Amino acid sequence: MGSPQQPLTASERRRRERRMSTRTVLHAADIHRALTRISHEILESNKGPEGLVILGIPTRGVTLARRVATLLSEIGGSPVPVGALDVTMYRDDLHRHPTRAPHPTEMPAGGIDGKTVVLVDDVLFSGRTIRAALDAINDIGRPSVVRLATLVDRGHRDLPIRPDFVGKNLPSSREERVNVHLAEIDGADEVTIGS
Repeated sequence: MGSPQQPLTASERRRRERRMSTRTVLHAADIHRALTRISHEILESNKGPEGLVILGIPTRGVTLARRVATLLSEIGGSPVPVGALDVTMYRDDLHRHPTRAPHPTEMPAGGIDGKTVVLVDDVLFSGRTIRAALDAINDIGRPSVVRLATLVDRGHRDLPIRPDFVGKNLPSSREERVNVHLAEIDGADEVTIGS
């Protein structure tokens, strides 16, 4: 006979309930398809890879930016510079959210002046992160154009910000949580939504 199961602790019960109320909306193949489509749209909009700079917003936006830059280089036939843009100290809501340690901002060797900069983030929600990114860009240089690519647009904007390139529009309530998991950070690619 097997040993009797131990009762779950309150935190284990909550974790199990969260997992049960979470559903996967994008799998690895869906994410790859979305990034490939976004890459084609960026190249079409820019009429090729010349003058493009891809900047990811930490944390997962940087990983997505690297993937997009790789796809752009493969599709367009020439390398596309990629970097990381930390916006932590430019946010207007630091008093409401716990501060995270700033990540390094890494600009490509050629800089961003006169370039077409494509900001890449994982989830677009209120628009405050993107507003902070635009402020950060103004302190670094003067691109000719700034575009926005996001894997998931979940709506609920507080500011008049709209993405140029979207992997998936995902209607959600403000109470729901959208989580992007990427293999480089989390061990697997998926996007989930749940309460």
